[in-house]
Order: sequence, then C-alpha cells, then structure tokens
Amino acid sequence: MKPITCGIDSGSRTTKLVFVQDASVIYRSHDVTGINPANTAEKLLLDGLTKNGLSRDDLALIYSTGYGRNILPFSQKVISEISCHARGVYHLFPSCRTVIDIGGQDSKAILLGPGGHVQDFVMNDRCAAGTGRFLEVAAHILETTVDTLGYLAATSQLNLEINSTCVVFAESEIIGLIAKEHKPADIIASIHRAIAKRTRNMIAQLHWTAPIVFTGGVAKNSGMQAVLSDVLQSEISVPPDSLITGALGAALFAQDAV
Repeated sequence: MKPITCGIDSGSRTTKLVFVQDASVIYRSHDVTGINPANTAEKLLLDGLTKNGLSRDDLALIYSTGYGRNILPFSQKVISEISCHARGVYHLFPSCRTVIDIGGQDSKAILLGPGGHVQDFVMNDRCAAGTGRFLEVAAHILETTVDTLGYLAATSQLNLEINSTCVVFAESEIIGLIAKEHKPADIIASIHRAIAKRTRNMIAQLHWTAPIVFTGGVAKNSGMQAVLSDVLQSEISVPPDSLITGALGAALFAQDAV
C-alpha cells in the first residue's frame, strides 16, 4: 500500500483537509478558516492525526492549495487551486468536462480535456454577487440560515427577479421585496436564479460542454443545484461532499510523488 498523503485547501471562508491512501479518501474534515488560516489548518491536521491514531511521521507528504496555501508552514508543496479542483473532480467523475465551483467568496469554472487536464478556466474573485456570500447576506436579511435556503426555495410559487449585479444593491432589492410582502421562499428562489445567471454569464467565456460537476459550499444547496441545471439547460452532478474536491486534488498530487 502507498503511504498516506494529506491535502489541505485553505479557503477564504472554510479550510478543508483530506487524508488519502491508494487513491482512496480515508479521512476528511473542514472548519471555518477564521482570522488565522495557519492555526485552523494546523488544528484540523492534529485532529485528523489523533482521530486516526496517526503521527505526523505517518504522513508521507502534505500539499496545500487555496487562498492560504502559501502561509501553511508544514505544507511541503503548494499547488494551484484550479489544478487541485480539476484533479479532485476528475478522480470522482472521470467523464466530467466542466467544473463549476462556487464558494464563499469566489466562483470559478474549469474546462477539462482528456485525462482531466485543465484546458481553460475563468474565475470571479472580485464580486460577491455570484458566491456564497450573497446567500449569507440574504439568509441574514430573511432571518433564516443558509442551510434552509434550498428547502424554502422548493416551495416558491412566484417568479420574482433580482436585477442588481452587486450584493450591496441586491440587498436593497431584497429589503424592497420584503416591504412588498413577498414570501421568503419566492425571494430566495429569485436569489438562486440571479446567482445561476451570473454563473452562466461567467462560463460563457469558455467553450464549455457537459458533463458538468458542481462543487463548493454552494453546491450543497439543493435549490441552487436545481436552478443552475435549469439555467444551463444541462444535467449537473454534485459530489457526495462538494467541499473537499480541492483538498482531494492536493492529496492526490501528493500520492503521485510518493
């Protein structure tokens, strides 16, 4: 058997950790990144070792990716998040040709070629309107939680529109819809459609094709899954744990080196 390797995706909102052995995930975990990404990653690593009865010496290599990848002192190699997400998704879905990843602070689309190699990609990391941050703002205004948004949107019966392309202005639109006594379910569904349309506009820059795999924290939202599939007019697949594909890719790259 190959030695165990570790991949850490130090994201702007969430840090993810994966242990891999012989190309299989043997442990996964995640936590809020907080104000000290290195400390968060270190805690996840130590927790993972303890829960699996391992020591640091039992890990052959530790590779990192994500926003905080360069500030993890125990990482032995840094890999770009585009490469890691592509590798992780291709491992889970070998037929995938387009990856859509929507996280807390950014969104990205990756076009995969033969063997899962990155052919092209596009990324939005300057505007929160197409990311999980938009959903967090909406959930706060509507006095609910992000976890309930998908279930609430499923009960929507009225097609509203959020036209603003900026979270700040969209927040005003949401408050205006509340003032007009529109139901939270209808408002949430409109927010999902707004994010899906921004995603469609983003990936239009690529010559994308199906099959599509949807990853990131936002991919856990069943309402977003449904509306993104509808807007793109294509079926989409979601990994069982959509958060870990970047960390998985990092750990697999480490497996290649042992």
